[in-house]
This record gives sequence, structure tokens and C-alpha cells, in this order.
Amino acid sequence: MAEPGRPKRILVTGGSGLVGKAIEKVVADGAGRPDEEWIFLSSKDADLTNAAQTKALFEKHRPTHVIHLAAMVGGLFRNIKYNLDFWRRNVHINDNVLHSAYETGVQKVVSCLSTCIFPDKTTYPIDETMIHNGPPHDSNFGYSYAKRMIDVQNRGYFAQYGCRFTAVIPTNVFGPHDNYNIEDGHVLPGLIHKVYLAKKNGTPLTVWGTGKPRRQFIYSLDLARLFLWVLREYDEVEPVILSVGEEDEVSIREAAECIVGAMNFKGEVLFDTAKSDGQFKKTASNGKLKKYLPDFQFTPFHQAVKDTCDWFCANYDSARK
Repeated sequence: MAEPGRPKRILVTGGSGLVGKAIEKVVADGAGRPDEEWIFLSSKDADLTNAAQTKALFEKHRPTHVIHLAAMVGGLFRNIKYNLDFWRRNVHINDNVLHSAYETGVQKVVSCLSTCIFPDKTTYPIDETMIHNGPPHDSNFGYSYAKRMIDVQNRGYFAQYGCRFTAVIPTNVFGPHDNYNIEDGHVLPGLIHKVYLAKKNGTPLTVWGTGKPRRQFIYSLDLARLFLWVLREYDEVEPVILSVGEEDEVSIREAAECIVGAMNFKGEVLFDTAKSDGQFKKTASNGKLKKYLPDFQFTPFHQAVKDTCDWFCANYDSARK
């Protein structure tokens, strides 16, 4: 444990991304504590696929705690095309970060997984015990297996060295500072950008796929608040799913309609059914989270979508797209 009076030095990898920016905002808005020093790093600070650069970064900052968000990420269609690249880059990043954390005496690491790592053929709702029960969906097997290995590494570091390395499994995250690239972003930011352009150009909105798949979306600022709880309070090595409840699952069509309303788009909405839908659903149970935090209040979906759309419109020129 940290020495009395010694501040926690919390290093956040991937600190310039969607979740990193949300944690930075929540900390700045009052959730940080006087004994915590926060260091938000991006790919400009080091190439985490390089073991020597990663080790040097840890030796420079000497963190006591790490939130590990850095990853090679992409949307469905980029994953399908580059599965090997997603596997190799993420395996290297994760191994370098976790081993550097072990070598420099970090007390706790919280890594970020994803619900896409779960078996494709499974029963619903999915829970934390089911991660390794079968192969993931074919579309992004490289990314999924690399992320699953973080759980294997966490168990190994605990079994062999007693390290407190754990992981969270968020469902579909969205919010300010996302990647709004239409070809390569995730579904919600991609739709927000499409609606923005359709409204600006007076053209129909084309949603890829049937609109029928269902997803649980979590607002990045809600996820950030939960990350702080995991860092400070959650003491298990086994991961925890961070998600809204099963009852808050929405279809892609409903999500598109919510964005259309938030941006006051009056044009035609079309569905390109020639495009892949990906997994129909990956409903996750937040029962474990609710057992720990029964009173946690999530931002209502429509409000979070409105706030995200407003941010995107206000920051269109500088947003990742």
C-alpha cells in the first residue's frame, strides 16, 4: 500500500481518447481527491508496443496506480479487414504495460476490456464468468482474443506475484472526444456524424444494416465515475461489467431515432440492408456492479445522446473524424 501521506500517482494510458478524456473531466470537475496526482498520457508520450519505451515511461513517472485504456481500436469494418494487426498491436501494448507495472511496483492496475470479447454463441445475459466459454464473434476475433488475454495476465500476475491487477468490461461507450469517423468509428458516433452531414447537406440519412441489432450504451462520463470507484474500492482480480441494465438495451434503429431527435433532423431515414449487422445482441448483466453499487444513477440515454450531439456540433472542426 502507499506510504501514509504519500500521494497516489495515477497514470492513465490512452488518456487522450474517449474514456481518458471523460476521466480527466470527472476528476477536474470535483471527483479527484487531494492525495491523488493524475497523469494522462497519449501515444505522443511513448509507443506502448515498444517494451523499452513503455518501461522508460513507467520509470519516469513512477505511478502507484494505473488505468490502462490504450489500445488499437476500430469499428466493425476495419476489424474485419485487419484482425491480425489488432491482435498483434494489442497483445504487445498489454504485455508491455502490465509487465512494466509489475517491474516498477505499481500497486493496482485497472485495464479496460470490451463486451465484444464474450463468446459469440452464448446464453444471455452474459456475465463475468463467461469470458472464456467459447470463441468470440468472427468479425473481430483478433481484438477480442487480445483483450481476453488481459484477464489471463491479471490472473497470472496475481497467482505468481500477488499483484492487484484487474479489469472492467464496459458495454458500448459513447460521449465527447469519441472517434466520429463514419467508415471506422463505432455505431453511435458514426451515426451522429452521418446525421450532422445529412442535415447540413439536405440529404437522406443512411443507417448501415437493418437497425434491428440491440446494444447497451454507457455514457463516457458515467463510465469515468465507475472507473474511479473500481480504482479506489473494487478489490477483486476478476473483472466487473460496467453497464446500464438489460432493460435499457436499445436497437440501432432506436438509437438513430434518438440522434435524429437530438439534432432536429427532418430528412428521410434509410436502412442499407446490404451492410453487415455484426452481432445481433450481446446483452450483459450488470448484476455484479449493482450488488456493489445498488444506487448508482446512470445518465438517461436521451440526455447523454443530446449532450454528445451538442458537443460534436460545437467541436466539429477539431473532433476526431
